[in-house]
Order: sequence, then structure tokens, then C-alpha cells
Amino acid sequence: MSNLLPPIGHALRPARFGVRFSKLVRQRETGLLLLIVLTCVVVGIKDIHFLSCEVWREILVRCAATAIVACGVMLVVVTGEIDISVGSLMALLAAVMGRMISEHEWDISCWIGIPATLGLGTLIGVFTGCLVSVGRVPSIIVTLGLLTALRGLTTLIMGGQNIDRLPEGLTQLAKQGLCGVPLSILAAVGVIGLTSVLIHHIPLGRRLYALGSSAESARMAGLSAVRLKLFVFGYTGFLTALATIVDVPRLPKIEAGIGSEFELLVITCVVVGGVAISGGHGRLSGVLLAVVLMTMIRPVLTFMDIGEAGEKWTRAIQGMFILLAVVTDSFFLRRQRSSGGEHTA
Repeated sequence: MSNLLPPIGHALRPARFGVRFSKLVRQRETGLLLLIVLTCVVVGIKDIHFLSCEVWREILVRCAATAIVACGVMLVVVTGEIDISVGSLMALLAAVMGRMISEHEWDISCWIGIPATLGLGTLIGVFTGCLVSVGRVPSIIVTLGLLTALRGLTTLIMGGQNIDRLPEGLTQLAKQGLCGVPLSILAAVGVIGLTSVLIHHIPLGRRLYALGSSAESARMAGLSAVRLKLFVFGYTGFLTALATIVDVPRLPKIEAGIGSEFELLVITCVVVGGVAISGGHGRLSGVLLAVVLMTMIRPVLTFMDIGEAGEKWTRAIQGMFILLAVVTDSFFLRRQRSSGGEHTA
């Protein structure tokens, strides 16, 4: 009977899962990088100012919050689940944080408001994980419900009014950062480094990939799907709170519509970056390249003088990318299964 059980080490090596799929992911990363470079060259020829440090500093600042949350959502998708509520969660956390630390609202110290925001984000993430892993409710249903519920709760908290007059020290820190580097970029670098270590150098990372690749094999190897899913959803909630804290204070005011369509952008970056929507496969480097590419779209259209139609074109292009990525992955996996290449470990 023991010969029928997969070796634990065999089941916990994400690098050996889907050899052909990994090649496809690497090819996609190369394609994303070439597309970024080609776009920079084309737009730079039209307007050399696009290649200036000021423009790219702003692009990287815009990338930061998306990259932070995408690190968490990537791990959720790797385990075979999905989270489409991060935009609404960001809106709720922004409203709560704004009310707590605004000078004319509850006026609670940042030393209390910021940890409370991090704790609330993590708690909601763990609650989501409980519904998915313990309650066995499909994650798409859970997060779709939360998307609506959290947005409604945000509306109640804000009462139809914007929140302004955040502490000047916090807004200046968010805009100027440390040593001239914006706080959001510093936070993004830290989160990327932490997530990379988790994936490549900690057994937990290998277990997440094993769970997404084959839940049954992971169970026979002694892994707890409940604990792993609680972790990824809690981690995503924490990162969403962190992105809120470092990014929202840059804005002149907090509006009720903050975070709108943010979840679509994050999911697009994760899928376009090569993370299999079925779970078990994906690389952080591909996701980060996709974040840069997706964030570039709006500035590129601005420099190409698209005008007011730029916002509509941005959504259309993002939708096209995610559709193309999903169709490509689906086609490749069908070919792999039909050729007997499903067992690749």
C-alpha cells in the first residue's frame, strides 16, 4: 500500500510540476519583457519625455500597490482559489483608516489607526479563508459576495462624503518616502522580497504549489488544505491593508469609489503573468512584469494622444490581455493532457 502513496518530497517540488507549462510561463515572461521594451521604444520615439525619470517614477509608484496585492492574490490562485474582493476590501480599509486618523473625524493617532487597519485587513482575509476552506464554499462565490458587501459597508461608513485632512506627516511620508524613494515603492520591494523567499526558500511555498497542483496528492502527503488556504487569504488581506496604508495617503482625499475595478487589474496581472487559473503553476517574476505592462497602458495612451477615450481603451486592452492569457493556457493544457503529458512531476 505504501508504494501507492506519492513520496512527500516528490509532491512538494513546484519546480518539477508541469515542465511544459513552466516553459510556456518562461516564454510568456520573455514576451512580456520584449513587449515592455518595444512599447518604450515606440512611445519614446514619439515623445522622448516618456523615457524620463519623472515619468517612470510615477509609473513605478502606480505599480507599487498593484504589485503588493498581486503577491498575495498570486498565492491564492496558485492554491487553486481566487479572490475578487481585494478592490472592495481596499475601499473599506481606506474608509476605516481615513475615519480613524482624519483630523476632523475620529482623530485617532496613526500609531493606533495603522495597526488597526492592518489587523482588520488580515482578519477579513482569514474570515474569507474560513468560508472557503472550512465552510467549503467556492472562493468565487465567497469573494463575489464580499465584493458587494464590503462596498456597501464602505458606503455606510463614508456616509456619502469624502474624507480629507489626513495627518500631514503621513501624507508627506507617502509622497516623499525615505531618501527620496516613495514609501509605496519601498513597501513593494519589501513585499516582493518576502514573497520570493516564501516561494523559493521556505517549505510553506512548496506546499502551496503542491496543493494547487493536486489537492488529493497534497492530502495524502499530509498537508492541511485548511491551514494553507487560511494563510494565503490572510496574507492577501494583510497585503491589501498594507497597500492601502502606503498608497491612499498620496491622494488629496479618500472618495467612496476608491479601489473600483482594482480587483480586475490585479487578477489580470496574475493571469497575464503566467499563473495558471487552475492552480499549481506560476512565477512571481511573470506577475511583476505583467504589473508593469498593465500599469503602463494608461500613460502610454496619454503620450500617444488618445485623449478622453484613453480610459475606455485601457479597460479594453486589459480585458483583451486576460482573455488571451486564459485561452492560451486552456489550449496548452488540453494539448498536454491529450498527449499524455499531464503527469510531469
